[in-house]
Amino acid sequence: MTSRIGKPNTDTDTALHERLAGEGNRHFVMVAGAGSGKTTSLVKALAQIERTQRPALRRNGQQVACITYTEVAVEEIRGDVGNDELFHVSTIHSFLWTVIKPFQNNLREWVSNRLREKIGEEQEKIDKPRTREATKARAADNIERYNRQLTDVNAVKSFRYGTGSDYANGVLGHSDILKIGPEFIGEHALMQTLLTRRFPVIFVDESQDTDPAFVDALREVARAVPLGFCLGFFGDPVQKIYLQGAGPIPPEEGWETFEKPENFRCPQAVLRVINRIRAEDDQLQQTRGRHIVVNGEDAPVEGSARVLILPADDRRQERLEEARRWLADQDGDEGWLEEEDEEALRLLVLVHRMAAARLGFRNLYGALNDKAPEELKSGLIDGTAWVVRPFLSYVLPVVLSRHEGREFEIMRLLRKHCPRLQPDALAGVDTAGLLNGLQGQIGELVAKLEAGGDARVGDIVRFMRDNSLLAFDDRYVELIDLYAGTAEPVAEPAIDNAALRFMQCDASELWGYRKYIEKMSPFATQQGIKGAEFDKVIVVVDDQEGQTNTFSYGKYFGVAPPSDTDSANIAAGKDSVIDRTRRLFYVCCSRALSDLAVVIFTEETAQMREALLAKGFFEAEGVHVLA
Repeated sequence: MTSRIGKPNTDTDTALHERLAGEGNRHFVMVAGAGSGKTTSLVKALAQIERTQRPALRRNGQQVACITYTEVAVEEIRGDVGNDELFHVSTIHSFLWTVIKPFQNNLREWVSNRLREKIGEEQEKIDKPRTREATKARAADNIERYNRQLTDVNAVKSFRYGTGSDYANGVLGHSDILKIGPEFIGEHALMQTLLTRRFPVIFVDESQDTDPAFVDALREVARAVPLGFCLGFFGDPVQKIYLQGAGPIPPEEGWETFEKPENFRCPQAVLRVINRIRAEDDQLQQTRGRHIVVNGEDAPVEGSARVLILPADDRRQERLEEARRWLADQDGDEGWLEEEDEEALRLLVLVHRMAAARLGFRNLYGALNDKAPEELKSGLIDGTAWVVRPFLSYVLPVVLSRHEGREFEIMRLLRKHCPRLQPDALAGVDTAGLLNGLQGQIGELVAKLEAGGDARVGDIVRFMRDNSLLAFDDRYVELIDLYAGTAEPVAEPAIDNAALRFMQCDASELWGYRKYIEKMSPFATQQGIKGAEFDKVIVVVDDQEGQTNTFSYGKYFGVAPPSDTDSANIAAGKDSVIDRTRRLFYVCCSRALSDLAVVIFTEETAQMREALLAKGFFEAEGVHVLA
């Protein structure tokens, strides 16, 4: 266990530990606001289980399951609990696979039924009289493919878990696991019995963003096993920023809800802001705020919280830089201009497209995002898309190494990736001549990737292939040939031309993309920083550049009217764009350790100022219009 365990218990921690040590119904929900130390409470709860129940759990061969949302969170918690086998820490998908993997016959039956459902869906398309002939033809092809898979599934010896579905080869994807797992748990008493015998304690972290079907399945288990089993949810409904999340977890009879109001992160100025935001939601008032030791005494940090309202014109990037300079001049603090220290400053943009525009890879982003396959769309964000991997792992590092004079690093990369330097290719080759030739080709590659050059991504890939600098798989070879035979730029985005659109992008955009992926820029998305904290935070609000119907700061602040759908959702008590934006704004503002600035681009600066003053989130003297 780490030093989190040594931190003093809050009143909420103490109350939870008493419940965990009890004999009766121990199911609970903990609501912990931003900066409250939710993960600390979770880890301390795990330590409490270890102290009071370890002998019995070990004697019975049982574990405590801790399920969280991301691999990053898994590693964070594992860093706290160490390699103790008492704790099974995993993501939802991994946990579900652990539970359902032994039920191979049930998995085969589920897959077969799923394929029959898909065949039925495609047949419905064919049967509709207004379906276009091209759509009918695709549906017929799909039916034929699904029928082949139905036959192949019978020959699968065992199913395994992968990133995407490939039923014929026994691979179940993320979405499959998220459907199968809750269904099996919720509907099979045997599964529930086996689950609680193996994991008599299950903690779910970030419960507000957890899949609702999974939450419902666990609730069903808790109803079936009120004693001898402990189910605990740790989360904050006001930090629910994903549409598919469960949101609030209503307690059931016999459950207990714990609220953790402390905030140990935010300075007083920011704490006042987030409490006013939260007052429109669940009204939990957070207390304390960040403290530091001054002259031997614990003192609160005041910090700052300001709004800068800027005209929404074609000078956005320039105006954003001017706003950062204004903040630096006002405070006498160059930290507002920080570009490299990722803990010092973060500029939080609404969507990746905004970061792409500001870092110079707008077209590359559009190619792999707009009407692109999900594999490319998601792989673009984390750098795993098959079309970008060679650039991030090999091509760009080689060029950087040449710029920096790191010739040994170039050779290491070439030995790893270049087919001409593989042992079986070196037999009988003039090594000195080969190396001289490679040096010259690396020079050509560097020239092609110079900023402002006219080379396109496809030109770089063709150069790599034609000179045997990299071995490409069949998929990439087909793409290279397609690029070579396509003279005109793609006019309309479509799911089947995304990779070609990528190849037609300016190669210089790869540098801005690498900077973003490697987190070497101050930009991050507002949705991607939950749980993080930074000394200074700039929240960039620009609905026009956001291009999303999911969030609308204009509607939230009251300068844009709600749509009929918004009004209907609000009247029905359903989640609305205003609710989602409020939660996102709370998450963003609550990241600041010292200073917060919200930069708003709008066409009506005076109207926006009046709307913000009416909202009352920020002090009047902290709201500025910079023309």
